[in-house]
Parts: sequence; structure tokens; C-alpha cells
Amino acid sequence: MTNDDITGLLLAIPEIAAWPQMASILTRTAGKVRMDWLLPVFGCQAVGGAEADALPGVAAMACSQISIILADDLLDEDPRGEHHRIGTGQAANLALAFQAAALRVIDQAPMSAAQRAAVQGRLAFLALKTAYGQWLDVQNLTGEDDYWKVVEAKSTPFYGVALQVGALLGGADAELAAEIYALGVQLGEIVQLFDDLEDALQDPASPDWTQGRNNLLILYARSAAHEQRDAFVARLSRLAEPGVLQEAQQILIDSGAVSYAIYQAVTRFQAARQRLENLGLANPEPIRRALMDQIAPLKTLFQQLGLEAPPELNI
Repeated sequence: MTNDDITGLLLAIPEIAAWPQMASILTRTAGKVRMDWLLPVFGCQAVGGAEADALPGVAAMACSQISIILADDLLDEDPRGEHHRIGTGQAANLALAFQAAALRVIDQAPMSAAQRAAVQGRLAFLALKTAYGQWLDVQNLTGEDDYWKVVEAKSTPFYGVALQVGALLGGADAELAAEIYALGVQLGEIVQLFDDLEDALQDPASPDWTQGRNNLLILYARSAAHEQRDAFVARLSRLAEPGVLQEAQQILIDSGAVSYAIYQAVTRFQAARQRLENLGLANPEPIRRALMDQIAPLKTLFQQLGLEAPPELNI
């Protein structure tokens, strides 16, 4: 499946073709097909469907993800966000447009009425669940229980729905599609944990640092019992000072926060791999590769930090 397949299907929708900003964001974002967008293909193939059957689902998930990113950047006041180029109101309007486009592309695609209803229902679930999760995230809730509550609402539904939509388009019944959704949730947790690692260790400071967003590493270093906790908390209000961010990031490593996040990711990888084996799918290999692609970079990260990778990462 190519970029042209995805953008061609979406640009065939008159409103998108006639809206320069929407078409521009779509073609710019689709410069390289993302693994996230191909999850419906993996879900479809897993139940014995063909790649072409998943194309409407891929296009719908692409629109859903663009909508989520537009809204998330607004809420995070991310300096890289589209709203800095086109304005807050325009970005918010485009987020709504892409959310609607996800439903529209399914409405126009050739499929059974039962498939259409099931897929559109899951896209609606995704939109509402993620919006609730984004609202939770900006509350800057504290504690690890609240962290996982935010992840469950904001981060994992996209991955679960993407695989589930593909399975539905490939002919899976509701029970099997629900199992594949649960597998996607586990994949989404791994993705979120890796995002936390990248956001916590990047320079300059990400919104996770500057706006107190839910990040497992920062939460661990701020709340777990370790000898550098007070020093870490003291640095949180001084991140703009030269060298302070780097000192705080070193505490993330020394305190075990990095290792804890990777442990959580590896635990979920092992559980997801076991779930995949238990499902007995017609073609589990595409989903297996997606899991491997998400866990493999953790070993590289350990090496970059000068740490010894745990044996579970020798995959």
C-alpha cells in the first residue's frame, strides 16, 4: 500500500480536494506511510483478509490520527504545532474536519452494511475516548494509577481501534475483533512508554517537563523513594537554567526511572506476544512484526545510555 493509494482515496472526497489547508496537511503528513496508519492492514491480514480490503480503514485511521495530533498540539501548546502556522481557530476546525473525514471515507467505501456500522462505531468510540483522555492529560493528574488511567483513555484506543478496524474489514466476527482490539491496546502501551522515554530525554525540554504532563519517568523520579528525589524535584522549577535539564535527565537514569519504564514496556511486550500466540490467527506475522518494531529500539536506547540491556530485550 502506497502514499498515493491513501491520499488518492481521501482527495477523492470533494471537501478535502477543495480545501487547500486540509489537502496540504494530508499530503505533507503522508510523505512517508507511517506504521500507525498500516495497522488496519496488519489486522486485516491477521484474520485472512487482503491488503486492499484494509485501504478504507488505513485512510480513516490516517485522518483520525491527524485530528488527534492537531488537538493534542493545541492542548500542549506545542511549539511545533500546526496552529503556529495557521492559527488556533483554524487548527481546531481542521481537527474537526479530519475527524469527520474518517467517517466519510468509510461511508463511501464498498463494504457490507454490517461492516460499515461496526467500523464507524469504533471510529466514534476512538474520537470520544481520545478526547476524554486528552482532557484528563491536561489535568496533570498525579500518581501512577492516574498515569495509567490517562494512557488507557488517550494513548491506547488508537492502536486498538486501528487493528480492530482492519480485522472487521477482513471479515472477523465481533468476538475476534474485540480480542484484536485488546492486543492493539497492549501495543499502544508500549508505544506510549517509548514516547515517554523519548520525551523525557530530549533536549530542549518537551511539554512533559514544562507543562507537567503525565510521563512515567518523570513521575517515577519525582515520587519513588530514591536518594536523589529531593534534588530532582528542586530542578523541576529551574529547567530553563543552563545545564539543569541535563542534570535532571541524569537523575532519571541514576534513579532507575529509565529502567522502570523499559521494564513496563518489556512486560507488555511479553504479554502481547503471548496473547497473539493464543489467538491462533490465520496470519499473525504482520502484528508480530509490529510488536518487534516497537520493542527493538529499547535495546538501542540502553546502549546509547551506556546501560546493560536486560536479557528480555535480546529478541
